[in-house]
Amino acid sequence: MKLRSCSVAKVFCLGTLLLAPAAAFAQAAAKLIPMPREYKAGTVAALAQGVTITSDDGPEDRFAAQDLAAWFDELGVHAEHGHSSVKIELLRADSKRGEKVLASAGVKLDTAMHDEGYAIVPEDHGLAVVADTAEGVFYGAQTVKQMVTGTGASATLAEATIRDWPAMKYRGVSDDLSRGPFPTLDFQKKQIRTLAAYKMNVYSPYFENTLQYASDPVPGLPGGSMSKDDVKALVTYAAQYHVMVIPEQEAFGHLHHVLKYEEYAPLAETPMGHVLAPHQAGSLDLIGQMFGEIAQEFPSPFLHIGADETADLGKGQTRDEVDKRGLGAVYVDFLLQIHQKLTPLNRRLMFWGDIGMHDPAEVKRLPKDMIAIGWEYSPNPKGYADWLKPYTDAGMETWVAPGVNDWNRVYPDNDYATRNIQGFVHDGQLAHSTGMLNTVWNDDGEGLFNGDWYGILFGAAAAWQPTEATDAAAFGSAYGEVFHGDATGKLDQAQREIIAIYQSLNAAELGWQTDRLYWVDPWSAEGQAMGAKLNPLVHEMRLHAERAITLIAEARAAGPLREPDAVDALDTGARRLDFIGQKFETAELIAKMYREAYASQNDAEKKKHIGGTLYTLSGANGLCEDVRDGYNYGRLRYSDVWLKENRPYWLQNVLTRYDLASQLWVTRSAAIHAAHVQWSAQHTLPAPESLGIPAENR
Repeated sequence: MKLRSCSVAKVFCLGTLLLAPAAAFAQAAAKLIPMPREYKAGTVAALAQGVTITSDDGPEDRFAAQDLAAWFDELGVHAEHGHSSVKIELLRADSKRGEKVLASAGVKLDTAMHDEGYAIVPEDHGLAVVADTAEGVFYGAQTVKQMVTGTGASATLAEATIRDWPAMKYRGVSDDLSRGPFPTLDFQKKQIRTLAAYKMNVYSPYFENTLQYASDPVPGLPGGSMSKDDVKALVTYAAQYHVMVIPEQEAFGHLHHVLKYEEYAPLAETPMGHVLAPHQAGSLDLIGQMFGEIAQEFPSPFLHIGADETADLGKGQTRDEVDKRGLGAVYVDFLLQIHQKLTPLNRRLMFWGDIGMHDPAEVKRLPKDMIAIGWEYSPNPKGYADWLKPYTDAGMETWVAPGVNDWNRVYPDNDYATRNIQGFVHDGQLAHSTGMLNTVWNDDGEGLFNGDWYGILFGAAAAWQPTEATDAAAFGSAYGEVFHGDATGKLDQAQREIIAIYQSLNAAELGWQTDRLYWVDPWSAEGQAMGAKLNPLVHEMRLHAERAITLIAEARAAGPLREPDAVDALDTGARRLDFIGQKFETAELIAKMYREAYASQNDAEKKKHIGGTLYTLSGANGLCEDVRDGYNYGRLRYSDVWLKENRPYWLQNVLTRYDLASQLWVTRSAAIHAAHVQWSAQHTLPAPESLGIPAENR
């Protein structure tokens, strides 16, 4: 085979470790995500003279070489006229050069390494990546990227010996495109590149009504849905990176945004509900139309039909049948009908396993070529066997679906997420699950994918590495340097500061609803109940958030960071958490000060200070204005971060919340100002309750 070369400038660095399985590494020394199976430290090569990359002469390997070259260019390592002191070869194991490199190093590619595995060996003052397949070559090149420390003339490359291969065949992300944020095509391409860089090979967009159909044009809103051209561009782009795009179109539940249209009203289990009525003939016709088009546009061997959370089933058109036969029987019947309807498409169907798992006897009726995806998003000390066993007992293939815990939160709870991901993927591997689909959901319509990378990359590591090998603490110390190029460790510490906030909030049963904490009126009945739990935590919470903000600024000041949009999302998350504390703290102080002023009206000495107190509450730099300003700045910042990844679609729904929240405090400021005017004229004050100020909690 011919070798194709491309010269670029690059920087590499890797820590030193003894030859050992990855689980035995001193991981602080080798910062790689995922960690390789086997690693032997070598020398460190300076890259001041640049790097030359060569590859076997096939289009896929040339693409891997070009991708690697682009990475080195980004790091500022440049070779002059193709000459450099360090060489990186991308080789197939069956080439003469590949065979020679492996034999010289005494390294073998085992059968388990065939599909996606690779070896990296020091060779001629550089490295050789050797693999059986294009996927293996590509993944080896991605590891090489992480074996670099520094940039420009100071860059170095760790010349280590590595053997590596995945524990799970399918490693992916399910991306909610139906309940708020809808990414631009450019951002979806960035998602593909990033997933591939961390050896993930599945991207699964989740559709309710956000995929356009020629046969069903009403629900897919222009500007807020994927067109046929979008799909073609994404699928073609992803294939270069060995990423399979598996579409999920809900085909049973979660279809409110279809069923709310009049033409589909007869198909709804309940009026304008969420679930298709199984025995309406039009239900299967609709499914057939949708998936017929999907199969033409997505070449994946899998089609995901959803079928989760069918809470309306048995409450409307199928009430009598469910009462007679049971929920499980009616549910499985419809899955069987869907399977039969879609059989001509010659694809394997995937479905969420949360409904069928409760009726193992009915599960055994399902076709064995269907794939059940068990999902559960909480850490579970008792393990996750219950989510898989009904299906493995029935002889079905399973995947596992943990979550990044970004939904209903102003920033993901990464402690909760990593414990969930680690536990579920571990148990999935023990149960011989073939895939992991890490989930991103936007239940609150406000999720920022750029804030989710920590959990996504941890999922990539968990699915690639075997069972016990995923170390959350080691990952937390490597993430900032690997993903952002932050050698200071400050971004990792900023993540830990936010984790500390969530740990305290979770202890108070508030961690799962930080988004609600952000929007709730502290003086409402709900806000007072939440405040009773939150207020004792506010001081430490704000210190952690502000420490995170400071650490982020210090990391930025120390040098250019990679993935700056994700850093912006981290900073925005920290500021939103800080504002939660500020809002509750300020609202409590306003209420306290006004109640004290009201009680002082007839005190000759104390009433002298009432005017000043009221000005403090509502005036230049007043406390009401602080809350107003917090929401207004938050609106500006959030909008900016949103538009770096998403289309404008849906954004106005979130901005309206900012506007209403800001206006509430403008109105309250005006009411307190009016009270100030009344005091100046009449020396009387309206009662606190008339201003919406709650009674003091005792």
